[in-house]
Amino acid sequence: MMDRTDRHMRRVMRAVTRHTLMYTEMVTTHALVHGDAGYLLRYDEAEHPIALQLGGDDPEALAHCARLAEDHGYDEVNLNVGCPSDRVQKGCFGAVLMRTPDTVARAVEAMREAVSIEVTVKHRIGVDEIDAYEDMLRFVDTVAEAGCKRFTVHARKAWLQGLSPKQNRNVPPLRYPEVYRLKAERPHLDIEINGGVRTLDETLEHLHHVDAVMIGRAACDRPWLFAEADRRVFGATAADPTREAVLDEVGDYMERCRTEPRYKQHRITRHLLNLFAGEAGTRAWKRALATAPHDAGREVLAQGLQAVAEARDRKAAFDASRQAS
Repeated sequence: MMDRTDRHMRRVMRAVTRHTLMYTEMVTTHALVHGDAGYLLRYDEAEHPIALQLGGDDPEALAHCARLAEDHGYDEVNLNVGCPSDRVQKGCFGAVLMRTPDTVARAVEAMREAVSIEVTVKHRIGVDEIDAYEDMLRFVDTVAEAGCKRFTVHARKAWLQGLSPKQNRNVPPLRYPEVYRLKAERPHLDIEINGGVRTLDETLEHLHHVDAVMIGRAACDRPWLFAEADRRVFGATAADPTREAVLDEVGDYMERCRTEPRYKQHRITRHLLNLFAGEAGTRAWKRALATAPHDAGREVLAQGLQAVAEARDRKAAFDASRQAS
């Protein structure tokens, strides 16, 4: 998710869940080859397990970037064949590559030859008029022959003409049964499902049919849903985290980042804005974070927690007065 799953969001989420695999934003091969790869690939060691998601179509460039990922310690490199944005289409990568599965297969083969870490592919159910189940199966079989064993399937087709990237996340209908069918007919492959998953209950239901579930937008909108993921999904025996413990860990991270040039606290705290989503005090929490000085450190988190506590006290007093009357 562009401008969403940056290193700060991933570090925040790692404090909430220890076992969930984290993905970077999609990084283009052009950016890594011609830009500051060290800056683009930096992450906190606590983020493991972590996958680098690449966008591109040139096998040589993708192989080079896969080597960079391995050299920087990433656990996986993922080729994005699902992004529908206009900019991605003009660069001939993302969802448009579903039209040419042989191109994706050559890219995967080159990447696998270049690295020992796992190479995976994220794709759509279909693209434009190429949207029959048989089209997706042909794509997966072609890429699997090149050595890819794990596919993350966004269970919506992509309309590259006429729909915006935002509309492509909502307008085309979800077709979960086709992803289930793919797993049933290709049991030797690891098939993951993506698209529209909002709760852990939904996640567990999907896991009756597929190997894994990718959650994207819900992680931004309601990050605390992952607080139970380690226990309910991964079978961890440790107690679920508390928000106080998470914020204490994030506070330590903020203080480390505070020494970096051009530090701005909102680059980190923007990923915390929805930590209390749906609960009393969330407005007070957001207000405290939004109004904090740009150079603030962990103290802004303590101030936010105090604002939440005060808002909840006011609500409790108001509710009590209503009952008394």
